[in-house]
Amino acid sequence: MSLVNKDTIKNLILVPALITLAITLLRLTGELMNWSPVLFNKSAGGGGALIGISWLVPIFGLYFAYQLMKRNDYPARKGVLPGVGRVLGFSFLGIAVYAGLFALAYKLFPTNVWLLSVIGVAAATAGLFIMRKAWPSLFTTLFAYELAARIPVIIVMLIAIMNNWGTHYDVSPPNFPEMAPLAKWVAIGLFPQLTFWMIFTVGIGTICGGIAVAVMKRSPALAKAAS
Repeated sequence: MSLVNKDTIKNLILVPALITLAITLLRLTGELMNWSPVLFNKSAGGGGALIGISWLVPIFGLYFAYQLMKRNDYPARKGVLPGVGRVLGFSFLGIAVYAGLFALAYKLFPTNVWLLSVIGVAAATAGLFIMRKAWPSLFTTLFAYELAARIPVIIVMLIAIMNNWGTHYDVSPPNFPEMAPLAKWVAIGLFPQLTFWMIFTVGIGTICGGIAVAVMKRSPALAKAAS
């Protein structure tokens, strides 16, 4: 197994990052123009909208894994865990640790937005630390892609909140306390994008990468194409 360098990561994520940015801008435009809510959901969180960047994570997880394997970079086999088992095991464990810690924090402090945010950062850090053991090269690539994908969203959310655009980028969740615009952006924009969505992107992307490894091992034709 060889670890990717910075130039390799830049080359791998450049096109996916541009595609993601284009979809982010398309979604923002669709919400501002009041296009179909099925495609552009303006409610808090924007869940279920068909136009969104979260759907890209499985696709790019598979893509990054395939590109790494073309570079002869595979997940390591250590101890009793084979490469695929190691990838899936650490990925699910990292997600579970984050979800468990955050769920516990929410049960104990359901109305303390700032404490939940801080605990969310700690939980995400713990989850990511575990996930990195799955396949370091894929982890690094997905981490870099997540930043490239979510930093534009963070900027869009700041502008939307400051101008009260009424899009899912600035609408508060139900029962969210009144806050100054900058504080609101930190609470519903900055922290979630760098915690929950980081875990989602790296976790789901790595799971899909593990699936790609399993498929490659079962398909001699694909394995030859990647060699």
